[in-house]
Amino acid sequence: MRGVLRKRQDKMRAFFDSVAGRLGKDYVPGKSWKSLAEALLRLLPPMVIADLGAGEGTFALLLAERAKKVIAVDTSARMIEVARDEALRHGVKNVEYRLGDMEEVPIGDGEVDLVFFSQSLHHALHPERAVQEAWRILAPGGRIVVLDLAKHRFEEARELYADEWLGFSESELEAMLTQAGFTAVETSVVHKEPETPQFQTLLAVGSKQG
Repeated sequence: MRGVLRKRQDKMRAFFDSVAGRLGKDYVPGKSWKSLAEALLRLLPPMVIADLGAGEGTFALLLAERAKKVIAVDTSARMIEVARDEALRHGVKNVEYRLGDMEEVPIGDGEVDLVFFSQSLHHALHPERAVQEAWRILAPGGRIVVLDLAKHRFEEARELYADEWLGFSESELEAMLTQAGFTAVETSVVHKEPETPQFQTLLAVGSKQG
């Protein structure tokens, strides 16, 4: 029996030795970014989360699995309608959809614990105002998370995706958060698409001091 187990272990080691350095680039059964995101969300305490520029609400539904409540805000009435239907279809009851602009958010002062901008800030006419609104609606000790495009030169994005801004640099995002009053601001590039125009994704986080 020990001999059989040893052979299995040797076979497993040989497999991982052969794929070392490319395992994350190849297909792995059951591995997905969504599953990893859901696992990480389980580590968050239940809280009130604002998803600003929520679109069809896919991200809001993911956040709702752990949140006390998600307030999803979007400027498109049709997007809000689609998002509500999707939440109803999945039986999700802790997402509240509000029609409004991220530069004038229909949420009270200090009402939420966490604010997300997920690929939405580059649609704002004045992104610095949207970030200031995030600071206003956050409770003391709350946090902001921004996922957005790094600065690029793909001008067609303005027509194809109704983008107002061709992404942001790390320094621009850091300055926006700092000027709004956020502290412990951190920024980094977290993803780069292999296909042209090779969009990169920036992550920025900050805290509202208590």
